[in-house]
Order: sequence, then structure tokens, then C-alpha cells
Amino acid sequence: MTEKIQVSYDQSQIQVLEGLEPVRKRPGMYIGSTDSRGLHHLVHEIVDNSIDEALSGYCDRIVVIVNADGSCTVRDNGRGIPCGIHPKENISAVELVLTKLHAGGKFGGGGYKISGGLHGVGLSVVNALSETLTVVVCQDGKRHEQVYHRGIPVDRLKVTGETEERGTTVTFWPDAEIFETIEFDYEILRSRLRELAYLNKGLVIILKDEREGKEREESLCYEGGIKDFVAQLNRNKETLFPEPIYIDKEYGDVAVEIALQYNDSYSETIYGYANNINTDEGGTHVDGFKNAITKLVNDYGHSLNVLKEDDKVTGEDAREGLCAVVSVKLVDPQFEGQTKTKLGNSEIRGIVAKAMYEALGTFLEENPAKAKELVLKSVLAQRAREAARNARELTRRKTVLESTTLPGKLADCTEKDAQYCEIYIVEGDSAGGTAKQGRDRRFQAILPLRGKILNVEKARMHRILENAEIKAMITAFGCGINDDFNEEKLRYDRIICMTDADVDGSHIRILLLTFFYRFMRPLIERGHVYAAQPPLYKVTKNKQEKYLYSDKELDEYLEMIGRKGSETQRYKGLGEMNAEQLWETTMNPQHRILMQVTMEDAVAADEIFTKLMGENPELRRAFIEENAKLVAELDV
Repeated sequence: MTEKIQVSYDQSQIQVLEGLEPVRKRPGMYIGSTDSRGLHHLVHEIVDNSIDEALSGYCDRIVVIVNADGSCTVRDNGRGIPCGIHPKENISAVELVLTKLHAGGKFGGGGYKISGGLHGVGLSVVNALSETLTVVVCQDGKRHEQVYHRGIPVDRLKVTGETEERGTTVTFWPDAEIFETIEFDYEILRSRLRELAYLNKGLVIILKDEREGKEREESLCYEGGIKDFVAQLNRNKETLFPEPIYIDKEYGDVAVEIALQYNDSYSETIYGYANNINTDEGGTHVDGFKNAITKLVNDYGHSLNVLKEDDKVTGEDAREGLCAVVSVKLVDPQFEGQTKTKLGNSEIRGIVAKAMYEALGTFLEENPAKAKELVLKSVLAQRAREAARNARELTRRKTVLESTTLPGKLADCTEKDAQYCEIYIVEGDSAGGTAKQGRDRRFQAILPLRGKILNVEKARMHRILENAEIKAMITAFGCGINDDFNEEKLRYDRIICMTDADVDGSHIRILLLTFFYRFMRPLIERGHVYAAQPPLYKVTKNKQEKYLYSDKELDEYLEMIGRKGSETQRYKGLGEMNAEQLWETTMNPQHRILMQVTMEDAVAADEIFTKLMGENPELRRAFIEENAKLVAELDV
């Protein structure tokens, strides 16, 4: 584990910046939302405090328990929140941290050298948004305990016994008045905790679910850290070298940890972290990493005479098939924006580039055959990119107003403000024609697809951009793909996949989602992608018609109206409905059912797409066998 940082950490280190009152009135300002995502954010905030203790070398075990009564407990064996009386506020430091926003030991007081968050910010917010919260601190041989109700202490911090243990235990019951749901999802918790276990090698994180019928427990600990992380990401792919390359360097107060491995795919996967925070939008650490890769591939390409003197591969070429995790730990991380999705410290770019160039350079020198293989892979990517350039230019829409550049089969809407517009991707010209007749042309656009689109998991970029259906989608959306993606140019706020309810329809929907995930991932991440749910049945009785969307709905409705004298029609495709029926059941915002496509765990999503859409049929077979029992309805 990390070497202990010998600094003072007591009640005098706690600083107060402002009060807590606004949190319950505007919870979204502090946790982003009050849905399931915001609920789980509460757990993440408490766990992050424990992780910061681990970063300082005082904690090696964290336990997260979803209790049988619906509460959640987070326990660590760190130093414990200071229990003494704060010199200025005249209350215990525990109460101060839990009742004052921006009260903590990470604002320059010296309690923490490296931290991800700001100790006390998250904990006080969790307290404010909990119906009840209990905190237990084991410190200096004593057990301290305090209870809160909706952020207000029920009593003062009390000594309730003696103990040889140390650390902090927080148990909270989320407030049903605040949150849309107060039920914790085990898989969402597991995803974040697994990520933290990879990023902190040797740290033991235990996750328990004690709810009736859901009991399970697992221990997450990876001695290899992010090296194991990359191996896990690549486990279903053919790799260029058997073991991930691992780099662990320290430069003053900055620790750089990198793991990378090339595979035979055509896409790159790079995860960046700063003090354990996932920087989705990259930043200076990822920039430094990319710069070093590009320089190394070009240098070795010239030294091995694979590249001519004037030839150069681009960064995109050099990173084709790359899977990497870049983690940095630093004293004063500067993030761009409140969401902490991009690191801004300029000095980190050079530090990461130096660490990368030295370590990977040594590896390539010691493995000339692998170095040559890597360069050749980049050269092939370069040639494919050149072939794709013309195709890419054809798909790039210059301005929203140049309607002549739109695909001919697109039936566009009249509204020009993207936030009010939606586009239906419809399977087949026949259903497309019906959808065009039934739509509200003010805000609904229709783009029919002829047959199945290309499986992008198995094709290089130039082949993808030559595909007519994919070209039509890119042009219609207007936002570009990959590095050219620009959400501001997106012409429709909602992209809706409307396919038949049979196996072929499901396959087309998966092909579309694969394309969005690999080349327009922000569309999914920012909630622009939906799947329409057409009805499965129409029941007619006494000239009254009712559309139903599942077998359960059908059974319940037939029980209610009586099966005798009722006529049930099973819809297998959109083409079986006329324009009026399609509008009423599937396209009318007042009655339709849309399922938003979300991605809570990018790692899991990547793995599933690789299994289902990749080259290895054995992986698909295994996945189907494992999940077959979960299928409730199958129409073949």
C-alpha cells in the first residue's frame, strides 16, 4: 500500500467555508440529480473519503453493505474523523464535517496530501439528504457515536464504549422525500467499487448485499492494480503481446501509473483517472500519454526503416487497437468544470509523456520484433485512414442550413431548433413509408434503413464510411463521428430506433447501438438514444380496441374484460399497422413508450459489444448459454 504521509490531522485541521442550508432545497446542485444516479452518488461520496485515507496510507480495507432495511453502511479502518472540539466552532469536528458544507481537512490544512474530493463536502451532503444517518468513529481506544435526522444532530457526539479498532462507519437511510427511488442497485455499486479496487492495488473492498432474496458478498482486491484492469478489458480479444505493459513512476509529488496492451480491434480504449476520479473527457495526463505513443511509433518506424524519412503516422493510427489505463495522483488537481471530467494541470502533460516515453521505449528496444509488429499495425491503420478520408468528407455536413447535403431518403421535420426535434431510424422502406404518413412533420423526421447496417465491430473505418446506410445516418445527424463529434451540431435531441418486435428487428437495433457506441458514444452517454416499443398485441371486443405491449399486459387485460368474445391480433412487424395505428401506438408522445439507452458501466458495455459483435463465435455462444435463462419472451 501507499507509504504513510506523516502530517498532523486533528480537529484544528478542519476549516469552514459556508453553511449547509441550501442542500435539501436544491439537491441537484450537489449530487447532479435525485434519480438512481444521484442516490448511488451518496455512497460514492462516502467511499471516496475512505479511499483518500487509503491514498494517505492509513486504510487498507473498506466494507460497503446494503442492509436488509434498505440503508447503506460504509466502514473503513482509517484514522477516523477527528473527534475533538473544533477551536472556532466549539462543536466536535465530526459534527462540523457532517453539518457544514465545505468543512473538511483537504482545503490546505495539511490533513491530506493527496485526495480526490474535498473531505466533508460529500459527507455533509449525504447527511442533509438522509432521513437518518449514524456515524461511528473508533479512535484512540474509544468508540464515538452520533445520530442525525435530515441533517440535524439528534444529540452530541458521545463515547459509547472502548475498542481496539479504528476507523469510521457511516450508515444512512436515503430520504424518500428527496429521491425518486431509495433502492440501491448492487451492480451499479459493484461497477464503481471494482474500478476503485483496480486503481488502488492491494486495497481490499468488500461489497455485501443483506436484503432478503438478494444476499451476496464479494471481495474486490487486485494486487496487479490497473495491469489487471487492462488484462480484464482485453480478455476476449487477441492481443499483440501476452502481458500488459505496466509503468509505475514517481516524479516529486506526482505518481504516474500506466498499463497498456494492443489488441486486434480497430478502435482505441483509453481510461484516464486523476486521484481515482474518472476523467471522461481526458485532460493533460491523457494528452501526454497520447503524445508519447505517437512519437515512439514514429521514431521506431524510422529506425526500423518501416517508415520512410518523410512518412509519419498520426496519433489515431498509432493508437488503433490500443487499450490503456492512465492514472495519476497529484497534490493539487485542477479540474475543468464542476463535474471533474477533465484534468487541467499543465505540468502533468510533460510528466506523463516522459514516464511513458522512457518505459515503453525500453520495452520496444528489448523486444524489436514486437516493436516492428506495432509499427506495421500503425502503418496499416494509416493506409486505411487515407482510404477513409474521402468517404469521411462526404459524410461531414458543413452547416445545418445546407439541406442539399442531407440524404435523399430522409423525410426531415420543419422545426429547426434541435431540442424540439426527433428522428426515427426505421427498419425497411415499407415501414418508413408508413411512418412518414403517420408522423407529426413539425418535429418528427424519418430515416428508413434498407436491410441490416454493417457490423462496425468487424470493419475498418473506410469500409464503414462506404456503407450507404451509415453514411445516411452520419449526414442526417450532422454531429460527425469520433474526434469530429460535436454535440452542438446535432440536429435532433432524440434519436429513436424503431424496429420490428422480432429477432431481425432486435438484431438491427443491436447493430445500430454498436455503431453509436463505437463512433458516437456521447449520444448514448448524454441520453440522446432511445428505442421505440411498438405494441405486441391488439385486442378487440365490442368494437373497442386496446393496444398492449407485453404478455403480462395482455393477460391482465383479458382477465379484466373476459376472454370470451375478444379477438387478439399479434403484431410481428411495423408493416402490419397503418399510418394512423403506428402514430397512435408508437409515435404519439402522449401514448408511446420510449426506452432510453443508458450506459452505467462503460467497461461492461465494451465487453458485451466485443462478445456479441466480434470475430470469436465461441464467446457469443458462451454469452448466450449464460444468459438464455433470463429471456422472458422470444419470437422466432
